[in-house]
Amino acid sequence: MRIAMVSAHTSPLAPLGGRETGGMNVYVLELSRELARLGYTVDIFTRLDGDLPATEPVAPGLRLVRLPAGPPRPIEKEAIIAHLPGFARALRDFAHTEGPYEIVHSHYWQSGWAGQQLARALRAPHIVMFHTLGEVKNRARFGEDEPRLRIRHERAIARRATAIVAASSHERQLLERYYGADPARVHVIPCGIDLDLFQPRPREAARAELGLPADRPILLWVGRLEKLKGLEILLDTVAGLERRDALLLIVGGDDRAATLRRELEARAASLGIAERVRFTGAVDHQRLPAFYAAADVCVVPSFYESFGLVAVEAMACGTPVVASRVGGLASTVIDGVTGYLIPWRCPEPFAEKLDVLLANPELRANFGRAARAAVERFRWSTIGLRIADLYDAARHEFADRAGIAPSGLPNEAWETAILAAP
Repeated sequence: MRIAMVSAHTSPLAPLGGRETGGMNVYVLELSRELARLGYTVDIFTRLDGDLPATEPVAPGLRLVRLPAGPPRPIEKEAIIAHLPGFARALRDFAHTEGPYEIVHSHYWQSGWAGQQLARALRAPHIVMFHTLGEVKNRARFGEDEPRLRIRHERAIARRATAIVAASSHERQLLERYYGADPARVHVIPCGIDLDLFQPRPREAARAELGLPADRPILLWVGRLEKLKGLEILLDTVAGLERRDALLLIVGGDDRAATLRRELEARAASLGIAERVRFTGAVDHQRLPAFYAAADVCVVPSFYESFGLVAVEAMACGTPVVASRVGGLASTVIDGVTGYLIPWRCPEPFAEKLDVLLANPELRANFGRAARAAVERFRWSTIGLRIADLYDAARHEFADRAGIAPSGLPNEAWETAILAAP
């Protein structure tokens, strides 16, 4: 089976921790690797944004295809919308030459728009995973302003997709409540994790490798620098800790997040904790396990997480987590077993639980052991098989519903649709 994996606005090979690079990039790349290991042929399609080859082999049976759409340089995610018709045409042309593809699997709403066009042209099932939802982001935090255009297209994609992958049962409920998604078409399959890469290692060795002090409590935050991640709450939490020597590592962020970083640095200074906060910038994915292992606790104070990959990575490394009780975090972190879930978006309850953990090394060790055991269900070999089963079911359902074999060629109606602005 040939799979068209669509990731229009961000390449899975891009460095992590930037404004548009995070858990979705990891998911697309690792899922594609696993499917290729299972014998599928997978092409990942993304927008060309630099002096890079049009096609790049990634692994046996897997390659990255960069399609021209708009200027061949990085542009803001919002600006890509104007170039989606061009991206979709290039996607169709490539599929016409090198296809057909039996499954189109799109990630994020922009890819969902382009992927829906390709699936219609090929008369193939369209699987979509949104990763984040505009309506939910706007409801999660005052001041979020996801455009109505995005939400309108998310609703249309949710109605038309053959199947939707939701990372948690909570996301499934949100899709049904706010987007009118057909419950029969929403399949809860969590994100996967490389448990060979993310595994426990001696804390002292990890700190020595990273040049971190051996005798101070260390808290860790990992992700993109954006307000929805709750970083202001985190800084206020550190300021309220009983352990005044605790060091906070903030891992992530690129040049496009420079303004927010300056705001956070100023906030840390005004709270009198500037010496206790270190911004490392983005780090290579392969180096992240050392940071998780070096930390006493990983903190995830987000306003919204569809899954919470950072929490799962931390737990895989044997590090307990203190996280917001939101979205997928409520199903990945086991409250009182692998960490603590905080139902309020304010610093005091975060500080209370962090002080408990920092004062009790035996409790941290117990949480860490339980955490590693709890994430075995997210091993990629398991998740890959579940996605493969979904593909098979989607092909049969699609063929039965349409009364056709799951393959085809572009048609005039599709060409007309694709030239219209999204």
